[in-house]
Amino acid sequence: MLTIPMRMLLLAIAGWLNEGQRGRIEFLQEQVRVLQELQGGKRLRLNDDQRRRLAAKGKRLGRRILRELGTIVTPDTILRWHRELIARKYDGSSNRRPGRPRVTDEVRSLIIKIALENERWDNTRIVGELSKLGHTISRTSVRRILVAQGIEPAPERLKHMPWSKFLKAHWDGLAAADFFAIEVWTKRGLIRYMVFFVIDLSTRRVEIAGIRPVPNGVWMGQMARNLVDADSGFLREKTHLIHDRDPLFTANCREILKSGGVESVRLPPRSPNLNAYAERFVLSIKSECLDRMVFVGERHLRRAIDQYIEHYHFERTHQGLGNKLIEGEPESRDGPVCRRERLGGMLNSYSRVAA
Repeated sequence: MLTIPMRMLLLAIAGWLNEGQRGRIEFLQEQVRVLQELQGGKRLRLNDDQRRRLAAKGKRLGRRILRELGTIVTPDTILRWHRELIARKYDGSSNRRPGRPRVTDEVRSLIIKIALENERWDNTRIVGELSKLGHTISRTSVRRILVAQGIEPAPERLKHMPWSKFLKAHWDGLAAADFFAIEVWTKRGLIRYMVFFVIDLSTRRVEIAGIRPVPNGVWMGQMARNLVDADSGFLREKTHLIHDRDPLFTANCREILKSGGVESVRLPPRSPNLNAYAERFVLSIKSECLDRMVFVGERHLRRAIDQYIEHYHFERTHQGLGNKLIEGEPESRDGPVCRRERLGGMLNSYSRVAA
C-alpha cells in the first residue's frame, strides 16, 4: 500500500499535469476563437483530408465534449463527416458491373425507319434485320421504342396504311378529281356553275372534264366515260382516282371508272387536306384569274378557264416541279425578253425571242 506522503505526492503531480493540460486546452481554444474572428464569420473551406482528420479525432471525444471545446466547425458537422467516412468505406459502387447498355440514337432511328418502311415486319423480324447490321437488341426494346413513337404493331400497321405510303406506292398511276363553283350572270340572273376537273398528280396536268349549272348522276356517268375512253381519255393510263364523298360520285360513276381500269379512292370524312393537289389548283385558278373577273354567260366563263389552262400548262412555272413548266421548255435563253398577255394582261408570262 502507498504511504500517505506518497499519495500526497501523486495527487500533487496529477494536479500539476491537469493544470498544464487545462492551460494548453485553453490556449488552443483561444486560438480557435481568434481564427474565427479573423474569418469574419465566413465558412471555412476544408479539403477532404482535413475533414477526415477532424472527423477521426472528433468521434473519440463525442458531441458533448466537442461543444465545450468550441471547434471551428459544429460538432454535428464533424460527426456527419465521420458517418460519410464509414459509408465510403463500404461503398461498392465502383465494383458494380455495368447494366444493359442504352439504345443509341442511331439504332433508335434505324428501328423507326425499318418499321415505317415495312408494315409487315414484326419486332422479331426487325431484331433479325438489325443483327445483320451489327446491332444486338431485344424484342422488348424494339417494342418499347415503337410504342413511344406511336407506331402500331405489325398486324395493326397493315390495317391502317399511311396515306403518304399509298401516294408514294401508286404515284405514277394517281389522279385526283374535285369541283369548284363560280357565279355567272345570265339572262335568268346569277347562276352558280360547277366546274369538274381532274389533275394528274405526277405531272400536275389538269383536265377540265365538264362545266354545268346543275350536275347530276347521269351527267357524271358521261364524264366518267369520257375520262376512261381508250383513245383520248385523260385517265386511260391511270389506276386510281382520288375524290371526296360528294354524292355526285355515284355508284354508277365509280363502276364506269372501274370498268376502265381506274379504282375510286374515296377520302375519309372531314379530311380536306388529303386532296391537297386538287385544292391547290382551285386556289391558283381562283386567286390568279376567276375571282378577279365578273362573268357574263357560260361562254365567257369557258373562255377564261381555257385561257388559264393554257397559261397553267405552257407558261406558268410550278414550285412542286422545281420551278419548271408542265409542258415544253423555254424556246431560247438568248435574245430580248418578250411578255405574253392573256385576258387583257391578267395573266402574264415572259420568254426570250430568238434573234
